Amino acid sequence: MGEVRKLQKKLRQIENLEINISQSLTPEERVKISRKAELRTRLAELLLQLSGPQQTPGIVGGGNHEKMKRQVEATSEALPSHSPSATKIPKGEAEPTGRQKDRQSEGDGNKGRDRKKGGDRRTERDRSRGRAVRALSSCDRHKPQGKPGRWDAEFTSLKASWEKAKFRLRSLEGHSDIVTCVVAVDNLVISGSRDTTVKVWHVPTATEQRNLGGHTGGVTCLSAPPPEYCRRLAWELSLGDKERFILSGSADCCVRIWALSTGQCVKSIYTFNAVTALCFVPEGDGYIITGSDGGKVQAWSWQTMDNCQSINAHEEAVTSLQSQGPLVFSSSAEGGVSVWEGLCTNRDPLQLLHHWDATVTGCGTQEGRLTLSPRGDRLFVAYGRANLRILNWRTGTVSRLTNHSSIAGVTDCVHQTGGLLIGSCYDLANGESTLNLFSLPQCRYLASLTWADAPRILCFAAWLTGSGGHRWVTGGRALTVWEQLPSSGKQRGDVTTKRDNRLDASLVESEGDSEDEEDSDDYDDDKEEDYTSQDAPESGSTSWLRCVLQ
Repeated sequence: MGEVRKLQKKLRQIENLEINISQSLTPEERVKISRKAELRTRLAELLLQLSGPQQTPGIVGGGNHEKMKRQVEATSEALPSHSPSATKIPKGEAEPTGRQKDRQSEGDGNKGRDRKKGGDRRTERDRSRGRAVRALSSCDRHKPQGKPGRWDAEFTSLKASWEKAKFRLRSLEGHSDIVTCVVAVDNLVISGSRDTTVKVWHVPTATEQRNLGGHTGGVTCLSAPPPEYCRRLAWELSLGDKERFILSGSADCCVRIWALSTGQCVKSIYTFNAVTALCFVPEGDGYIITGSDGGKVQAWSWQTMDNCQSINAHEEAVTSLQSQGPLVFSSSAEGGVSVWEGLCTNRDPLQLLHHWDATVTGCGTQEGRLTLSPRGDRLFVAYGRANLRILNWRTGTVSRLTNHSSIAGVTDCVHQTGGLLIGSCYDLANGESTLNLFSLPQCRYLASLTWADAPRILCFAAWLTGSGGHRWVTGGRALTVWEQLPSSGKQRGDVTTKRDNRLDASLVESEGDSEDEEDSDDYDDDKEEDYTSQDAPESGSTSWLRCVLQ
Protein backbone atom coordinates (compact mmCIF):
# COMPACT_ATOMS: atom_id res chain seq x y z
CA MET A 1 0.00 0.00 0.00
CA GLY A 2 2.93 2.32 0.67
CA GLU A 3 4.06 2.19 -2.96
CA VAL A 4 0.53 2.93 -4.16
CA ARG A 5 0.37 6.04 -2.00
CA LYS A 6 3.80 7.14 -3.12
CA LEU A 7 2.86 6.77 -6.78
CA GLN A 8 -0.40 8.63 -6.21
CA LYS A 9 1.43 11.53 -4.65
CA LYS A 10 3.98 11.70 -7.45
CA LEU A 11 1.28 11.61 -10.12
CA ARG A 12 -0.74 14.32 -8.39
CA GLN A 13 2.34 16.51 -8.23
CA ILE A 14 3.16 15.88 -11.90
CA GLU A 15 -0.42 16.69 -12.92
CA ASN A 16 -0.32 19.90 -10.89
CA LEU A 17 3.07 20.76 -12.32
CA GLU A 18 1.68 20.48 -15.85
CA ILE A 19 -1.37 22.54 -15.01
CA ASN A 20 -0.01 25.08 -12.56
CA ILE A 21 3.17 26.43 -14.08
CA SER A 22 2.63 29.68 -15.95
CA GLN A 23 6.15 29.93 -17.32
CA SER A 24 8.44 27.62 -19.33
CA LEU A 25 9.33 24.33 -17.71
CA THR A 26 12.91 23.71 -16.59
CA PRO A 27 14.81 20.68 -17.95
CA GLU A 28 14.46 18.96 -14.57
CA GLU A 29 10.69 19.51 -14.59
CA ARG A 30 10.44 18.14 -18.12
CA VAL A 31 12.26 14.97 -17.02
CA LYS A 32 9.80 14.52 -14.15
CA ILE A 33 6.83 14.97 -16.46
CA SER A 34 8.30 12.50 -18.96
CA ARG A 35 8.00 9.78 -16.31
CA LYS A 36 4.23 10.18 -15.99
CA ALA A 37 3.36 7.30 -18.33
CA GLU A 38 5.74 4.94 -16.51
CA LEU A 39 4.39 5.91 -13.07
CA ARG A 40 0.79 5.71 -14.25
CA THR A 41 1.32 2.22 -15.64
CA ARG A 42 2.92 1.03 -12.42
CA LEU A 43 0.03 2.48 -10.39
CA ALA A 44 -2.47 0.78 -12.71
CA GLU A 45 -0.70 -2.54 -12.15
CA LEU A 46 -0.81 -2.23 -8.37
CA LEU A 47 -4.45 -1.14 -8.35
CA LEU A 48 -5.30 -4.10 -10.55
CA GLN A 49 -3.75 -6.39 -7.95
CA LEU A 50 -5.60 -4.64 -5.12
CA SER A 51 -8.99 -4.69 -6.83
CA GLY A 52 -9.03 -8.42 -7.50
CA PRO A 53 -11.12 -10.20 -10.12
CA GLN A 54 -14.14 -10.42 -7.83
CA GLN A 55 -14.81 -6.67 -8.19
CA THR A 56 -14.87 -6.46 -11.97
CA PRO A 57 -18.64 -7.10 -12.35
CA GLY A 58 -19.30 -3.88 -10.38
CA ILE A 59 -18.77 -1.65 -13.41
CA VAL A 60 -21.49 -1.78 -16.02
CA GLY A 61 -20.63 -0.54 -19.50
CA GLY A 62 -17.26 0.86 -18.51
CA GLY A 63 -14.56 -1.66 -19.39
CA ASN A 64 -12.01 0.12 -17.15
CA HIS A 65 -10.65 -3.12 -15.75
CA GLU A 66 -9.84 -4.57 -19.17
CA LYS A 67 -8.39 -1.27 -20.35
CA MET A 68 -6.17 -1.10 -17.29
CA LYS A 69 -5.12 -4.72 -17.82
CA ARG A 70 -4.13 -4.06 -21.45
CA GLN A 71 -2.24 -0.96 -20.37
CA VAL A 72 -0.26 -2.96 -17.84
CA GLU A 73 0.53 -5.81 -20.23
CA ALA A 74 1.65 -3.45 -23.00
CA THR A 75 4.41 -1.88 -20.91
CA SER A 76 5.20 -4.50 -18.29
CA GLU A 77 8.65 -5.15 -19.73
CA ALA A 78 9.69 -1.55 -19.08
CA LEU A 79 8.76 -1.69 -15.40
CA PRO A 80 11.29 -2.41 -12.66
CA SER A 81 11.13 -6.01 -11.48
CA HIS A 82 12.24 -5.33 -7.93
CA SER A 83 9.09 -3.45 -6.88
CA PRO A 84 7.50 -4.91 -3.75
CA SER A 85 4.27 -6.79 -4.24
CA ALA A 86 1.06 -5.13 -3.11
CA THR A 87 -1.20 -6.57 -0.47
CA LYS A 88 -4.94 -6.38 -0.53
CA ILE A 89 -6.60 -3.88 1.78
CA PRO A 90 -9.45 -5.26 3.88
CA LYS A 91 -12.66 -3.72 2.64
CA GLY A 92 -14.28 -1.27 5.03
CA GLU A 93 -11.28 -1.12 7.39
CA ALA A 94 -11.84 1.59 9.97
CA GLU A 95 -9.50 3.76 12.02
CA PRO A 96 -8.95 2.72 15.67
CA THR A 97 -11.29 4.28 18.17
CA GLY A 98 -8.43 5.80 20.14
CA ARG A 99 -7.18 7.61 17.08
CA GLN A 100 -10.63 9.06 16.54
CA LYS A 101 -10.58 10.42 20.08
CA ASP A 102 -7.13 11.93 19.57
CA ARG A 103 -8.29 13.66 16.39
CA GLN A 104 -11.35 15.05 18.20
CA SER A 105 -9.17 16.33 21.04
CA GLU A 106 -6.81 17.98 18.58
CA GLY A 107 -9.74 19.61 16.79
CA ASP A 108 -11.16 20.95 20.07
CA GLY A 109 -7.75 22.35 20.99
CA ASN A 110 -7.55 24.30 17.77
CA LYS A 111 -10.91 25.97 18.40
CA GLY A 112 -9.31 28.33 20.92
CA ARG A 113 -6.98 29.67 18.25
CA ASP A 114 -9.91 30.22 15.92
CA ARG A 115 -11.86 32.17 18.53
CA LYS A 116 -8.89 34.50 19.10
CA LYS A 117 -9.20 35.48 15.46
CA GLY A 118 -12.79 36.60 15.97
CA GLY A 119 -14.03 33.18 14.99
CA ASP A 120 -16.67 30.79 16.15
CA ARG A 121 -19.27 32.47 18.38
CA ARG A 122 -20.89 29.25 19.51
CA THR A 123 -21.14 28.36 23.20
CA GLU A 124 -19.15 25.49 24.67
CA ARG A 125 -22.38 23.49 24.91
CA ASP A 126 -23.08 24.02 21.22
CA ARG A 127 -19.56 22.95 20.26
CA SER A 128 -19.78 19.78 22.35
CA ARG A 129 -23.12 18.98 20.83
CA GLY A 130 -21.77 19.53 17.33
CA ARG A 131 -18.83 17.21 17.90
CA ALA A 132 -21.10 14.58 19.46
CA VAL A 133 -23.52 14.40 16.55
CA ARG A 134 -22.62 11.48 14.33
CA ALA A 135 -22.62 11.90 10.58
CA LEU A 136 -25.34 10.08 8.72
CA SER A 137 -24.41 6.79 7.12
CA SER A 138 -27.65 6.85 5.14
CA CYS A 139 -29.92 9.51 3.66
CA ASP A 140 -32.81 9.05 6.15
CA ARG A 141 -32.48 12.60 7.45
CA HIS A 142 -33.17 13.96 3.98
CA LYS A 143 -35.71 11.35 2.92
CA PRO A 144 -38.84 12.98 1.49
CA GLN A 145 -42.16 12.52 3.23
CA GLY A 146 -44.32 9.65 2.05
CA LYS A 147 -44.19 5.89 1.86
CA PRO A 148 -40.71 4.33 1.51
CA GLY A 149 -41.90 2.24 -1.43
CA ARG A 150 -42.90 5.32 -3.37
CA TRP A 151 -39.60 7.02 -2.57
CA ASP A 152 -37.60 4.01 -3.78
CA ALA A 153 -39.73 3.75 -6.90
CA GLU A 154 -39.05 7.39 -7.77
CA PHE A 155 -35.32 6.89 -7.34
CA THR A 156 -35.38 3.71 -9.43
CA SER A 157 -37.17 5.57 -12.21
CA LEU A 158 -34.69 8.46 -12.04
CA LYS A 159 -31.74 6.08 -12.12
CA ALA A 160 -33.14 4.25 -15.14
CA SER A 161 -33.63 7.52 -17.03
CA TRP A 162 -30.02 8.60 -16.42
CA GLU A 163 -28.72 5.20 -17.51
CA LYS A 164 -30.25 6.02 -20.90
CA ALA A 165 -29.05 9.63 -20.97
CA LYS A 166 -27.62 10.96 -24.23
CA PHE A 167 -25.62 14.15 -24.72
CA ARG A 168 -24.20 15.88 -27.75
CA LEU A 169 -20.79 17.45 -27.12
CA ARG A 170 -19.43 20.52 -28.85
CA SER A 171 -15.98 22.03 -28.35
CA LEU A 172 -15.54 25.78 -27.97
CA GLU A 173 -12.17 26.61 -29.50
CA GLY A 174 -10.44 29.89 -28.75
CA HIS A 175 -8.51 29.91 -25.50
CA SER A 176 -4.78 29.32 -25.75
CA ASP A 177 -4.36 28.08 -22.16
CA ILE A 178 -6.25 26.27 -19.42
CA VAL A 179 -9.86 27.34 -18.83
CA THR A 180 -10.07 28.13 -15.12
CA CYS A 181 -13.70 29.22 -14.62
CA VAL A 182 -17.07 29.21 -16.40
CA VAL A 183 -20.52 30.73 -15.77
CA ALA A 184 -23.76 30.69 -17.77
CA VAL A 185 -25.99 33.70 -18.47
CA ASP A 186 -29.11 33.01 -20.56
CA ASN A 187 -27.86 31.46 -23.84
CA LEU A 188 -24.33 32.65 -23.22
CA VAL A 189 -21.35 30.91 -21.65
CA ILE A 190 -18.59 33.08 -20.22
CA SER A 191 -15.18 31.49 -19.68
CA GLY A 192 -12.01 32.75 -18.05
CA SER A 193 -8.57 31.41 -18.79
CA ARG A 194 -4.99 31.47 -17.70
CA ASP A 195 -4.34 33.17 -21.05
CA THR A 196 -5.66 36.41 -19.35
CA THR A 197 -8.84 36.63 -21.45
CA VAL A 198 -12.55 36.35 -20.77
CA LYS A 199 -14.57 35.01 -23.69
CA VAL A 200 -18.30 35.13 -24.35
CA TRP A 201 -19.81 32.22 -26.30
CA HIS A 202 -23.19 31.86 -27.96
CA VAL A 203 -24.25 28.36 -26.97
CA PRO A 204 -26.84 27.51 -29.66
CA THR A 205 -24.28 28.11 -32.41
CA ALA A 206 -21.15 27.22 -30.38
CA THR A 207 -19.40 30.36 -31.59
CA GLU A 208 -17.27 32.97 -29.88
CA GLN A 209 -19.27 36.17 -29.55
CA ARG A 210 -16.79 38.44 -27.76
CA ASN A 211 -13.22 38.42 -26.50
CA LEU A 212 -12.86 40.50 -23.34
CA GLY A 213 -9.21 41.45 -23.04
CA GLY A 214 -7.90 43.71 -20.32
CA HIS A 215 -6.46 41.61 -17.54
CA THR A 216 -2.69 41.33 -17.40
CA GLY A 217 -2.69 38.14 -15.33
CA GLY A 218 -4.50 34.84 -15.53
CA VAL A 219 -8.26 35.03 -14.96
CA THR A 220 -9.07 33.06 -11.81
CA CYS A 221 -12.80 33.48 -11.17
CA LEU A 222 -16.10 34.73 -12.60
CA SER A 223 -19.46 35.72 -11.16
CA ALA A 224 -22.77 36.85 -12.66
CA PRO A 225 -24.82 39.35 -10.58
CA PRO A 226 -28.62 38.80 -10.54
CA PRO A 227 -30.68 40.71 -13.14
CA GLU A 228 -32.13 43.22 -10.64
CA TYR A 229 -28.63 44.36 -9.64
CA CYS A 230 -27.62 44.52 -13.29
CA ARG A 231 -30.57 46.85 -13.95
CA ARG A 232 -29.38 49.22 -11.22
CA LEU A 233 -25.90 49.46 -12.72
CA ALA A 234 -27.31 49.71 -16.24
CA TRP A 235 -29.48 52.66 -15.21
CA GLU A 236 -26.44 54.40 -13.70
CA LEU A 237 -24.48 53.86 -16.93
CA SER A 238 -27.43 54.81 -19.18
CA LEU A 239 -27.59 51.33 -20.69
CA GLY A 240 -30.64 49.24 -21.53
CA ASP A 241 -32.72 47.56 -18.81
CA LYS A 242 -31.84 44.12 -20.15
CA GLU A 243 -28.08 44.64 -19.93
CA ARG A 244 -26.22 41.86 -18.13
CA PHE A 245 -22.84 42.20 -16.47
CA ILE A 246 -20.12 39.74 -15.57
CA LEU A 247 -17.43 40.03 -12.87
CA SER A 248 -13.94 38.66 -13.46
CA GLY A 249 -11.09 38.33 -10.96
CA SER A 250 -7.44 37.92 -11.87
CA ALA A 251 -3.97 37.35 -10.54
CA ASP A 252 -3.29 40.96 -11.64
CA CYS A 253 -5.11 42.09 -8.44
CA CYS A 254 -8.08 43.47 -10.39
CA VAL A 255 -11.79 42.78 -10.49
CA ARG A 256 -13.34 43.94 -13.75
CA ILE A 257 -17.02 44.45 -14.54
CA TRP A 258 -17.96 43.83 -18.16
CA ALA A 259 -21.12 44.74 -20.09
CA LEU A 260 -21.97 41.67 -22.14
CA SER A 261 -23.79 43.52 -24.92
CA THR A 262 -20.77 45.64 -25.81
CA GLY A 263 -17.84 43.73 -24.31
CA GLN A 264 -16.64 46.90 -22.59
CA CYS A 265 -15.12 47.05 -19.10
CA VAL A 266 -17.43 49.54 -17.36
CA LYS A 267 -15.84 49.50 -13.88
CA SER A 268 -12.82 47.99 -12.16
CA ILE A 269 -11.59 47.45 -8.62
CA TYR A 270 -7.92 47.24 -7.63
CA THR A 271 -7.63 44.96 -4.60
CA PHE A 272 -3.84 45.14 -3.95
CA ASN A 273 -3.88 41.33 -3.77
CA ALA A 274 -4.03 38.61 -6.39
CA VAL A 275 -7.72 37.67 -6.64
CA THR A 276 -8.24 33.92 -6.33
CA ALA A 277 -12.02 33.74 -5.76
CA LEU A 278 -15.09 35.98 -5.83
CA CYS A 279 -18.87 35.88 -5.46
CA PHE A 280 -21.79 38.32 -5.39
CA VAL A 281 -24.07 38.71 -2.35
CA PRO A 282 -27.58 39.81 -3.44
CA GLU A 283 -28.53 41.47 -0.16
CA GLY A 284 -29.30 45.14 0.41
CA ASP A 285 -27.45 47.26 -2.15
CA GLY A 286 -25.36 44.21 -3.10
CA TYR A 287 -21.76 43.30 -2.32
CA ILE A 288 -18.83 41.86 -4.26
CA ILE A 289 -16.83 39.49 -2.06
CA THR A 290 -13.25 38.71 -3.09
CA GLY A 291 -10.65 36.28 -1.76
CA SER A 292 -6.90 36.66 -2.16
CA ASP A 293 -3.82 34.49 -2.45
CA GLY A 294 -2.84 35.54 1.08
CA GLY A 295 -6.10 34.45 2.72
CA LYS A 296 -7.79 37.85 2.84
CA VAL A 297 -11.56 38.19 2.33
CA GLN A 298 -12.81 41.64 1.26
CA ALA A 299 -16.27 43.14 0.73
CA TRP A 300 -16.93 45.83 -1.91
CA SER A 301 -20.04 47.92 -2.39
CA TRP A 302 -21.87 47.19 -5.65
CA GLN A 303 -23.23 50.73 -5.55
CA THR A 304 -19.99 52.67 -5.04
CA MET A 305 -17.28 50.02 -5.63
CA ASP A 306 -15.72 51.15 -2.33
CA ASN A 307 -14.00 48.72 0.00
CA CYS A 308 -16.31 48.09 2.97
CA GLN A 309 -14.33 45.45 4.85
CA SER A 310 -11.02 43.57 4.79
CA ILE A 311 -10.56 40.44 6.91
CA ASN A 312 -7.52 38.23 7.33
CA ALA A 313 -9.82 35.24 7.22
CA HIS A 314 -7.51 32.36 6.34
CA GLU A 315 -3.86 31.46 6.74
CA GLU A 316 -3.43 30.48 3.09
CA ALA A 317 -5.03 31.27 -0.27
CA VAL A 318 -8.79 31.53 -0.53
CA THR A 319 -9.75 28.82 -3.02
CA SER A 320 -13.54 29.22 -3.26
CA LEU A 321 -16.26 31.74 -2.38
CA GLN A 322 -19.94 30.85 -2.66
CA SER A 323 -23.06 32.73 -1.58
CA GLN A 324 -26.41 31.36 -0.47
CA GLY A 325 -28.85 34.18 0.28
CA PRO A 326 -27.18 36.38 2.92
CA LEU A 327 -24.57 33.70 3.70
CA VAL A 328 -21.06 33.52 2.26
CA PHE A 329 -18.89 30.40 2.41
CA SER A 330 -15.12 30.59 2.00
CA SER A 331 -12.51 27.86 1.84
CA SER A 332 -8.74 27.97 1.85
CA ALA A 333 -5.72 25.97 0.81
CA GLU A 334 -4.98 24.87 4.38
CA GLY A 335 -8.32 23.02 4.46
CA GLY A 336 -10.42 25.42 6.53
CA VAL A 337 -13.98 26.55 5.82
CA SER A 338 -15.62 29.74 7.15
CA VAL A 339 -19.27 30.78 7.13
CA TRP A 340 -20.17 34.48 7.05
CA GLU A 341 -23.44 36.35 7.38
CA GLY A 342 -24.10 39.45 5.29
CA LEU A 343 -25.44 42.21 7.54
CA CYS A 344 -26.51 44.60 4.75
CA THR A 345 -24.52 47.49 6.24
CA ASN A 346 -21.99 49.72 4.52
CA ARG A 347 -19.47 49.12 7.28
CA ASP A 348 -18.24 45.62 8.11
CA PRO A 349 -21.01 43.85 6.14
CA LEU A 350 -19.65 40.35 6.90
CA GLN A 351 -19.89 38.72 10.32
CA LEU A 352 -18.22 35.37 11.00
CA LEU A 353 -20.68 32.71 12.12
CA HIS A 354 -18.49 29.58 12.09
CA HIS A 355 -14.98 28.54 11.24
CA TRP A 356 -14.08 24.88 10.81
CA ASP A 357 -10.40 24.11 10.42
CA ALA A 358 -8.80 21.13 8.67
CA THR A 359 -9.06 18.93 11.76
CA VAL A 360 -12.84 19.11 11.36
CA THR A 361 -13.23 19.20 7.58
CA GLY A 362 -10.59 16.50 7.00
CA CYS A 363 -9.27 18.42 3.98
CA GLY A 364 -5.89 19.53 5.26
CA THR A 365 -3.29 17.43 3.42
CA GLN A 366 -4.05 17.87 -0.25
CA GLU A 367 -2.16 19.22 -3.25
CA GLY A 368 -5.45 20.24 -4.83
CA ARG A 369 -7.78 23.01 -3.75
CA LEU A 370 -11.12 23.13 -1.99
CA THR A 371 -14.21 24.05 -3.99
CA LEU A 372 -17.61 24.51 -2.38
CA SER A 373 -21.28 24.04 -3.25
CA PRO A 374 -23.78 24.98 -0.48
CA ARG A 375 -27.26 23.52 -0.01
CA GLY A 376 -29.20 24.51 3.11
CA ASP A 377 -27.17 23.52 6.15
CA ARG A 378 -24.96 21.22 4.09
CA LEU A 379 -21.81 22.22 2.27
CA PHE A 380 -20.44 19.91 -0.43
CA VAL A 381 -16.65 20.10 -0.59
CA ALA A 382 -14.33 18.84 -3.36
CA TYR A 383 -10.74 18.71 -2.19
CA GLY A 384 -8.62 16.76 -4.67
CA ARG A 385 -9.40 13.27 -3.42
CA ALA A 386 -11.59 10.36 -4.49
CA ASN A 387 -14.29 11.48 -2.05
CA LEU A 388 -16.51 14.49 -1.56
CA ARG A 389 -16.98 15.84 1.95
CA ILE A 390 -20.40 16.95 3.19
CA LEU A 391 -20.03 19.44 6.03
CA ASN A 392 -22.98 20.47 8.19
CA TRP A 393 -21.74 24.01 8.69
CA ARG A 394 -23.89 24.57 11.77
CA THR A 395 -22.66 21.60 13.82
CA GLY A 396 -19.35 20.61 12.22
CA THR A 397 -20.65 17.15 11.38
CA VAL A 398 -18.85 15.70 8.36
CA SER A 399 -19.81 12.78 6.14
CA ARG A 400 -18.03 11.34 3.12
CA LEU A 401 -19.53 10.75 -0.32
CA THR A 402 -17.50 8.34 -2.45
CA ASN A 403 -16.92 9.83 -5.89
CA HIS A 404 -14.55 7.20 -7.27
CA SER A 405 -14.25 3.46 -6.65
CA SER A 406 -10.45 3.68 -6.56
CA ILE A 407 -8.19 5.73 -4.32
CA ALA A 408 -6.51 6.97 -7.51
CA GLY A 409 -9.44 9.28 -8.24
CA VAL A 410 -9.12 13.08 -7.99
CA THR A 411 -12.22 15.27 -7.55
CA ASP A 412 -11.69 18.83 -8.81
CA CYS A 413 -15.16 20.38 -8.74
CA VAL A 414 -18.69 19.82 -7.44
CA HIS A 415 -21.91 21.41 -8.69
CA GLN A 416 -25.69 21.26 -8.17
CA THR A 417 -28.34 21.60 -10.87
CA GLY A 418 -31.91 20.45 -11.39
CA GLY A 419 -32.04 18.01 -8.46
CA LEU A 420 -28.58 16.62 -9.25
CA LEU A 421 -25.26 16.71 -7.46
CA ILE A 422 -22.45 16.39 -10.01
CA GLY A 423 -18.86 15.62 -9.09
CA SER A 424 -16.00 15.54 -11.56
CA CYS A 425 -13.42 12.80 -11.24
CA TYR A 426 -10.02 12.30 -12.84
CA ASP A 427 -8.32 8.91 -12.63
CA LEU A 428 -4.58 9.19 -11.98
CA ALA A 429 -4.04 5.59 -13.08
CA ASN A 430 -5.49 5.80 -16.59
CA GLY A 431 -6.02 9.53 -17.27
CA GLU A 432 -9.79 9.24 -17.75
CA SER A 433 -12.30 11.90 -16.70
CA THR A 434 -15.81 11.19 -15.49
CA LEU A 435 -18.84 13.10 -14.22
CA ASN A 436 -20.65 11.26 -11.43
CA LEU A 437 -24.33 12.03 -10.84
CA PHE A 438 -26.12 11.78 -7.48
CA SER A 439 -29.75 12.48 -6.62
CA LEU A 440 -30.60 15.34 -4.27
CA PRO A 441 -31.27 15.67 -1.45
CA GLN A 442 -30.52 12.00 -0.69
CA CYS A 443 -27.07 11.89 -2.36
CA ARG A 444 -27.75 8.48 -3.92
CA TYR A 445 -25.58 7.45 -6.84
CA LEU A 446 -27.29 7.50 -10.26
CA ALA A 447 -24.76 7.08 -13.07
CA SER A 448 -21.40 8.16 -14.49
CA LEU A 449 -20.81 9.96 -17.78
CA THR A 450 -17.60 9.97 -19.81
CA TRP A 451 -16.38 10.12 -23.39
CA ALA A 452 -13.32 9.12 -25.39
CA ASP A 453 -10.14 11.03 -24.48
CA ALA A 454 -12.01 13.18 -21.95
CA PRO A 455 -9.65 15.79 -20.49
CA ARG A 456 -9.45 16.65 -16.81
CA ILE A 457 -12.48 18.74 -15.80
CA LEU A 458 -11.53 21.68 -13.60
CA CYS A 459 -14.67 23.85 -13.68
CA PHE A 460 -18.34 23.32 -14.38
CA ALA A 461 -21.53 25.31 -15.07
CA ALA A 462 -25.05 24.05 -15.73
CA TRP A 463 -28.57 25.23 -16.43
CA LEU A 464 -31.89 23.88 -17.70
CA THR A 465 -33.31 24.70 -21.12
CA GLY A 466 -36.88 25.87 -21.66
CA SER A 467 -37.95 22.29 -22.38
CA GLY A 468 -36.42 21.02 -19.14
CA GLY A 469 -33.33 19.46 -20.71
CA HIS A 470 -29.87 19.76 -19.19
CA ARG A 471 -27.21 21.95 -20.73
CA TRP A 472 -23.75 21.94 -19.19
CA VAL A 473 -20.33 23.36 -19.90
CA THR A 474 -17.07 21.91 -18.62
CA GLY A 475 -13.67 23.58 -18.64
CA GLY A 476 -10.05 22.64 -18.09
CA ARG A 477 -7.68 21.77 -20.90
CA ALA A 478 -10.76 21.98 -23.15
CA LEU A 479 -14.03 23.92 -23.09
CA THR A 480 -17.00 21.70 -23.93
CA VAL A 481 -20.76 22.26 -24.13
CA TRP A 482 -23.04 19.34 -23.22
CA GLU A 483 -26.50 19.34 -24.83
CA GLN A 484 -28.95 16.71 -23.56
CA LEU A 485 -30.73 14.79 -26.33
CA PRO A 486 -34.18 13.16 -26.06
CA SER A 487 -33.69 9.62 -24.78
CA SER A 488 -36.38 8.39 -27.17
CA GLY A 489 -34.78 9.94 -30.24
CA LYS A 490 -32.73 8.08 -32.84
CA GLN A 491 -29.74 10.43 -32.66
CA ARG A 492 -26.73 8.85 -30.99
CA GLY A 493 -25.07 10.64 -28.12
CA ASP A 494 -21.36 11.41 -27.75
CA VAL A 495 -21.27 10.35 -24.10
CA THR A 496 -20.93 6.88 -22.60
CA THR A 497 -23.21 6.23 -19.62
CA LYS A 498 -22.13 3.61 -17.12
CA ARG A 499 -22.77 2.59 -13.53
CA ASP A 500 -20.19 1.62 -10.96
CA ASN A 501 -22.14 -0.42 -8.43
CA ARG A 502 -19.39 0.11 -5.88
CA LEU A 503 -20.62 3.70 -5.52
CA ASP A 504 -24.18 2.67 -4.63
CA ALA A 505 -23.55 2.69 -0.87
CA SER A 506 -21.34 5.74 -1.01
CA LEU A 507 -22.52 8.04 1.80
CA VAL A 508 -20.70 7.12 5.00
CA GLU A 509 -19.49 8.68 8.20
CA SER A 510 -16.20 10.50 7.77
CA GLU A 511 -14.68 10.39 11.24
CA GLY A 512 -12.04 7.71 11.38
CA ASP A 513 -11.61 7.65 7.62
CA SER A 514 -7.94 7.08 6.88
CA GLU A 515 -7.99 8.22 3.27
CA ASP A 516 -6.65 11.64 4.15
CA GLU A 517 -3.65 10.20 5.91
CA GLU A 518 -2.14 8.92 2.68
CA ASP A 519 0.18 11.88 2.23
CA SER A 520 1.56 11.57 5.75
CA ASP A 521 3.62 8.52 4.80
CA ASP A 522 7.37 8.80 5.15
CA TYR A 523 8.84 9.61 1.76
CA ASP A 524 12.35 10.38 2.96
CA ASP A 525 13.78 7.61 0.82
CA ASP A 526 12.55 9.44 -2.26
CA LYS A 527 13.18 13.10 -1.50
CA GLU A 528 15.02 13.61 -4.76
CA GLU A 529 11.67 12.89 -6.48
CA ASP A 530 9.97 16.08 -5.24
CA TYR A 531 7.52 16.87 -8.02
CA THR A 532 6.39 20.22 -6.66
CA SER A 533 7.27 23.36 -8.59
CA GLN A 534 10.59 24.81 -7.54
CA ASP A 535 9.02 28.25 -7.44
CA ALA A 536 6.25 27.23 -5.06
CA PRO A 537 6.53 27.05 -1.25
CA GLU A 538 5.57 23.92 0.64
CA SER A 539 2.02 25.13 1.26
CA GLY A 540 -0.76 24.78 -1.27
CA SER A 541 -1.47 28.52 -1.55
CA THR A 542 1.02 29.40 -4.25
CA SER A 543 0.09 26.25 -6.13
CA TRP A 544 -3.44 27.62 -6.23
CA LEU A 545 -2.22 31.07 -7.28
CA ARG A 546 -0.16 29.71 -10.15
CA CYS A 547 -2.77 27.33 -11.43
CA VAL A 548 -5.71 29.71 -10.85
CA LEU A 549 -8.22 26.91 -11.20
CA GLN A 550 -11.71 28.09 -10.26
